[in-house]
Amino acid sequence: MDTRPTRPTLLVVAHGSHDPRHAATVSALCARVRALRPGLRVEVGYLDFNAPRVPRVLERLAAEGTREVVALPLLLTRAFHAKSDIPAVLREAAARLPLLTIRQADVLGPSSLLTAALERRLEEAGLRPGDRRSTGVVLAAAGSSDPEASAVIAQIAREWWRTAGWCAVRPAFASASLPRTADAVRELRAEGVRRVAVAPYVIAPGFLPDRIAAGAREARADLLAPVLGPAPELARLLLRRYEAAVRADARGDLAALSA
Repeated sequence: MDTRPTRPTLLVVAHGSHDPRHAATVSALCARVRALRPGLRVEVGYLDFNAPRVPRVLERLAAEGTREVVALPLLLTRAFHAKSDIPAVLREAAARLPLLTIRQADVLGPSSLLTAALERRLEEAGLRPGDRRSTGVVLAAAGSSDPEASAVIAQIAREWWRTAGWCAVRPAFASASLPRTADAVRELRAEGVRRVAVAPYVIAPGFLPDRIAAGAREARADLLAPVLGPAPELARLLLRRYEAAVRADARGDLAALSA
């Protein structure tokens, strides 16, 4: 009989979208995580639009005898969903499911694995290693009304420029904040940048990523990378955040959510 302690279940918490590509991308990413860590139970729950919703997944896990869950927000910044929506949903579930211990892991970004995934997508779109010095990159995020989240994107852009050899890296946003993608592309052109590439800093396709792509086309960017999707770097990052939460729990640094 195997007496080893059971690892907490990983619950990936995604926002959800009317766009069917969103859920398909999340499913592909979770499949890659499972392939990297056989034996780890990986579930996905959505805040909105898609099924299963997070509370239903937690109810099912509790009914099946699961006792510990690490809920990992599929988010790149600590904005409203990570600070408010997700904790509220998890606290409400914890109040109804007293035998289930739920802990929330940190968001995914910033991380060097994310910039590595961005570079992978740019290479897949046709960028060659020798193009870096003559290429300006627009780091195009979904956008948030949370100033902390916008500041993080700007900092990522500065660090990526400092360490990766691009001639420039500028942040842009599909909503809430400025500049928009098309404006950032035009600004780089006006500064004499020979080649401009747009790198969407988003995980799955949907309305805002489509807006980023439309801005890139409008301003005639030379290159538009795909969204991050189920990039292997992203799958490794999910496991890194999961393991960090498990270690923090073991040290007593990560409190369980409660009502």
